[in-house]
Amino acid sequence: MTPAGGNTVSAGAASDAKTFAAAALLTFAAGLIVVIGYIMAGGFGGFLGIIGAVFGFVWWKNLHGKVFPRDLPAKSLVALLVATAALFGLTYLMA
Repeated sequence: MTPAGGNTVSAGAASDAKTFAAAALLTFAAGLIVVIGYIMAGGFGGFLGIIGAVFGFVWWKNLHGKVFPRDLPAKSLVALLVATAALFGLTYLMA
C-alpha cells in the first residue's frame, strides 16, 4: 500500500536502476582499488587501498550530496563505469 501522497521513496524504475548500478559499480571499484594496492605493495598497499576507497566514497558523497542520490545524473554513472573499467583493466594487466 502506497502512502496518500504517492511513493515517497522511489523516483521511478529508471532512477532505481541507476542507483543500483551506481551502488554495484562503487562497491566493485572500491574492491579493485584495494586489490591494486595489495598487488603493488602487499598488506600495506591493501590498507592504503582501503583508505583510497573511503576517500572515493567521501568524494562521491560531496559531489552529489548523498552517496546514493535519488536522481543520479547519467553522466556521473557513465563516468563511474569508465573509471571502473579502467581500474579493472589495470588490475588485469597487473595480475
